[in-house]
Amino acid sequence: MTLLTKEEKQDLIEKFKRTDSDTGSSEVQIAILTKKINLLTEHLKVNKRDNSSQRGLMMMVSRRRRLLDYLKDREPQRYVTIIQALGIRK
Repeated sequence: MTLLTKEEKQDLIEKFKRTDSDTGSSEVQIAILTKKINLLTEHLKVNKRDNSSQRGLMMMVSRRRRLLDYLKDREPQRYVTIIQALGIRK
């Protein structure tokens, strides 16, 4: 299974940050979770019986869903922007 490298994570933070010192806004967290979900999905296509990774995937998807719901309630325009930028279907 391929992990998210430090450089990839920094690139995501740079792309989705809201201010210069931002590393934990909803957009950044959603982008990082989306990247991890995509990597884990590829791993599970090959390793269909990896139940612990499947559970981890479900937990990540749930966390991302909660963050997206929060963003949709608070600032709908930012929600639409992040959905389009990441190509998440909703």
